Amino acid sequence: YMRKLGRTTAQRKAMLRGMVTLLLKTGKIETTYTRAQEVSAKADEMITLGKKGDLAAYRAALAFITEEDVAKKVFSVIAPAYAGVNGGYTQVLKMGPRRGDGAETAIVKLVAVKDPAEENK
Repeated sequence: YMRKLGRTTAQRKAMLRGMVTLLLKTGKIETTYTRAQEVSAKADEMITLGKKGDLAAYRAALAFITEEDVAKKVFSVIAPAYAGVNGGYTQVLKMGPRRGDGAETAIVKLVAVKDPAEENK
């Protein structure tokens, strides 16, 4: 199920592409709760593509992510970190209402991966 977020298809796709790119670049973004849920789902898809690691997956990721260096980062840095994890790469944390219009805000961030070596200590 895809939320429309009060925008045309082209506007919505452009907005999500930009937000997912920013999330993967910085590791954390703040937005409204419903947008955060959509961004989280798309970011998880991109990381899954990164875990596949083949050329077709790279091109599919490039078609969505707006910056080439971010796509490279997904495949070389982010995806390998989640190698042993199946899904749930992002986390949506509710932050309460926004001052201007009372919209429910949230932070989307990449989940920190626990190093298996640290668990055995």
